[in-house]
Amino acid sequence: MAKDSSIKLVVGLGNPGAQYDDTRHNAGFWYVEQLARAYGATLQPEKKFFGLSARITVNGQDVRLLNPTTFMNKSGQAVGAISTFFKIPPESILVAHDELDLPVGVGRLKQGGGHGGHNGLRDIISSLGNSRDFLRLRLGIGHPGNSKEVVNYVLQKPSISDRQNIDSVIDEAVRISSEAFTGARAKAVQELHTFKG
Repeated sequence: MAKDSSIKLVVGLGNPGAQYDDTRHNAGFWYVEQLARAYGATLQPEKKFFGLSARITVNGQDVRLLNPTTFMNKSGQAVGAISTFFKIPPESILVAHDELDLPVGVGRLKQGGGHGGHNGLRDIISSLGNSRDFLRLRLGIGHPGNSKEVVNYVLQKPSISDRQNIDSVIDEAVRISSEAFTGARAKAVQELHTFKG
């Protein structure tokens, strides 16, 4: 596994449709949307990749952005299609997603690992030939405290203050993206992991 492969594809996880736009489960979408804005790109429908796609240049490196328009548990369909088409290996993919096991407003970069019960990650691992080598941007949304409440919790809108905290860590993740994507991964990790919104 190449530890510091440059990132060529950034995928945000979420559910399509206006009713889901502002729900916690769509934090990955929020990151990719903000990243596109920061680099002056606009996400456009791309049928063959089952999602909204854009292209940005980060430190001279061509980077594809993708927000799948399949539902969360079918995210692998989009990731598999675009990574196969552009021949992008798993270690050059960053997947941004909501994370129940991190407090609100905390972000973490992590290379590899399991799916932790996250259906979007589970489907992506399957679509990449069971490879877990992609980089994850884990965006903390907090936990409702009871596992039976998780489904409702992730599909609800966060409070105004929670959304502001999530947005602030997304802004920080966008700020360090040039380091995270093109080799200065350790520096990016340190900055994100010590970030206080």
